[in-house]
Amino acid sequence: MLPFRRVALLQFRVRLGEPAANLERVRALFADLAPAEGTLVLLPELWSCGFDAGRMARHAAATPALLDALRGLAAASGAWFAGSLPEPAGNGGLPRNTFFLTGPDGVAGRYRKQHLFAFWKEDRLLAPGDRPRAIATAAGLLGALVCYDLRFPELAREQAFAGCGLLAVSAQWPMVRLDHWQALLTARAIENQVFVAACNSCGRTGHTEMAGHSMAVAPDGSRLLTLGSDAGSGQCSLDGSLLATLRSRFCSVGERPWPWHDRDKVISLEGLLPRLAAIRRQGSRVAFTNGCFDILHAGHVSYLEQARRCGDCLVVGLNSDRSVRLLKGDSRPVNGEQERARVLAALGCVDFVVIFDDETPIDLIRALLPDVLVKGADWPEDRIVGAAEVKAAGGRVERIAFEHQVSTSAVIESIRGQGD
Repeated sequence: MLPFRRVALLQFRVRLGEPAANLERVRALFADLAPAEGTLVLLPELWSCGFDAGRMARHAAATPALLDALRGLAAASGAWFAGSLPEPAGNGGLPRNTFFLTGPDGVAGRYRKQHLFAFWKEDRLLAPGDRPRAIATAAGLLGALVCYDLRFPELAREQAFAGCGLLAVSAQWPMVRLDHWQALLTARAIENQVFVAACNSCGRTGHTEMAGHSMAVAPDGSRLLTLGSDAGSGQCSLDGSLLATLRSRFCSVGERPWPWHDRDKVISLEGLLPRLAAIRRQGSRVAFTNGCFDILHAGHVSYLEQARRCGDCLVVGLNSDRSVRLLKGDSRPVNGEQERARVLAALGCVDFVVIFDDETPIDLIRALLPDVLVKGADWPEDRIVGAAEVKAAGGRVERIAFEHQVSTSAVIESIRGQGD
């Protein structure tokens, strides 16, 4: 359950845009601490360069060489290293803020930061990750978070539920929110009954004073190791028997009953408007897409997942039975509107389903004015219903390519052919 029985924290001031100097600082702190073989050595977030705006792609290009330097240190000492670095984009897009686990044989796993801190304009420098899974090692699962991810308890919860007993955090957390840092680390440990080891930067990086106070917290919330506000290092052991004892009494992380009634996602426009108003008061972005979804297939599901990633909540406008007949003829739909709505509502990526009766969803779009209007990439933007209205209101249009080229009509014809 514990992939590492010892952790070490290397806390230092990350020099903005100076990877060579930062690497030398890692080497020096590591040499002074001399952790034992098998120790997990944690480093701060973006430890090579910090949030060096305008040069992130250049720093990402240097990441493979830095990881190779860590591999060399790991091979010579038997230790393992973990911390975040900018990861080059494979498709020419923005780099990602990626937590790498590096051992004697090189990179053993990675976790990409899910939540970018828009207050520091991180979302303009980097792209968010997906698939926030724990990192598999030969000795067990290692959970990971990068800085702002710490504020989203579901990320830690999912990794703990998957079976990890140690959650590693790499951060550049500011001094002004030091109390949040300490409280959240302790909360993640207690609520998930896991060890939490977190390495923060310290000193002034750019215009921000970092908090330091890197910590290791036991599953009962007790602090095993705490550094101060200055550069330094420390290490401690993790007692797996404590984890086993606590979880033998009660294991809250193992309890995950399903409390929701997905049918409640099917809602009228009148009921939806106040719900969205409350959501938007938080600054959340509403995404909208629409369709008939007569026979839900893999193409629909992957499309809806991508649509949900365009915002903080996804509203699906569903053509009523009458509307489908207007579009596709009297033989459609195969499934009635309530059945189609219920199936859509069962998808985790869908937040609300609202049925509309017209041939197009233009009135629905005008009423909702979503922040993001999503449609298939086969539609030119100038032909997308509601595009002009959404853009005029300050929103944007996203065109998404289908990953699976499946035709509902072809599926229906195939079924009919088999019936013959």
